[in-house]
Parts: sequence; C-alpha cells; structure tokens
Amino acid sequence: MDKSLYSLVLMDQVVQEIDKLAARAGTNRSNLINQILADYVSVSTPEKQIDSIFRSMERLLSETSELIPFVTPNQMSMSMKSSLQYKYRPTVRYSVQLYRVPEEAIGELTVNFRTQSQSLLTAMAGFFVMWKRLEDNYISEYYEPGALRYELGDSRFVRTIALPRGRSYKDEDLGAAISSYVKMFDELMKGWLSGKYNERELERRYVAYLNRGVGLI
Repeated sequence: MDKSLYSLVLMDQVVQEIDKLAARAGTNRSNLINQILADYVSVSTPEKQIDSIFRSMERLLSETSELIPFVTPNQMSMSMKSSLQYKYRPTVRYSVQLYRVPEEAIGELTVNFRTQSQSLLTAMAGFFVMWKRLEDNYISEYYEPGALRYELGDSRFVRTIALPRGRSYKDEDLGAAISSYVKMFDELMKGWLSGKYNERELERRYVAYLNRGVGLI
C-alpha cells in the first residue's frame, strides 16, 4: 500500500497523547494514527498483516523448547534464539524480516552465529553450502527466477523468503510456513554439526520434511 503526505489539523492535547501511546508501542506518530484510522475504517495495513504473521509464529514456536522467539510490536522483524549442542554451547540467532512492499521476495531470513571456533565456522559454512544445493535441487523450480537469493558471510547466512509461483497464503498460514521452515533448518543444522547426520542422511531428512508438507517459503 502506498503512503502519501496529508495535512491534518489536530488539537495539541490529542497529539501529546498520541505521542505517548506511540512511544509506549515502539512506533511513531504517523504510523500510530494510520493504524487507528485503518482500524476505524476496517482496512488491513501491511503493518497489521506483518504483526499478525509474527504473532502466529510466536505462538507456534513457543510450543518447542528448541527455539525462543522474541517479538516487538510494530516492527518489521522478529528474532529467535537457539543453542547448539557444541562445547561452550554457542547460540544461533535467527531473524525474520518481512518487507512492507514485497516484490520478488516478501522478506528474508538471517542466521547469525558468533563463535571463535574455526572448526565450527567451517562446519557451518559447509552446511549452508549444502543447504543451498538441496534447495536448488528440490524447490527452486517452484519460484520465479531470482526470488530465492542467498548470501554467506563470515558470521551470517541470509536467504530470501518468497512465495512459490502462483501460490498465496493467509497470514496464519504464512506464519506457520515460516515457523516450520526455521524449525526444519535448525533441527537439520544441529544434526549436521553434532555429527549425527552425514550428507546422505541430511538429504533424506530434508526430503522427508518436504513430503510431510512443510510450507514452501
């Protein structure tokens, strides 16, 4: 939805109270007024849709002890924390950002990891490379060219979130699809890093997840 600049004449006292509410909600005056008016005329804004998706994800992820979700109201992103079964128990932080104006992709998933262990960094980089290969082989054909993009840095892995060609999701369904994807990624990554899964077993389990109906995103 496009936004334009409008001039409104408001009482100073009203603006003061709006600013207080906006500060408590972690947003700004314009966004809060937009949300209030949208609620009044029953218009669903991108911000409300994103908040609905994140609330759905928070509810689903709270059912497992493997991932701890963190949601801040009125934000375009949410995060999840996971601990690796590795010495010193390093943590991995997942961040899901959804775009207000989607194009080929509707958002991106970032996997951040901090460790001083070179062997762990090498193992994680190897996992991310295999993950991309699996997605190239099994799901890339369902997306528009360029919709799925990957980036591997020194301490992070980024993958865009996109809808398969010709498919749409309700907010709750999209929240479920993203949650399932992150849980699948987390479980398989931990299995690989612990030595429980070799490359063949990793592929078998990835395909099994797809066959069980993990939503494509």
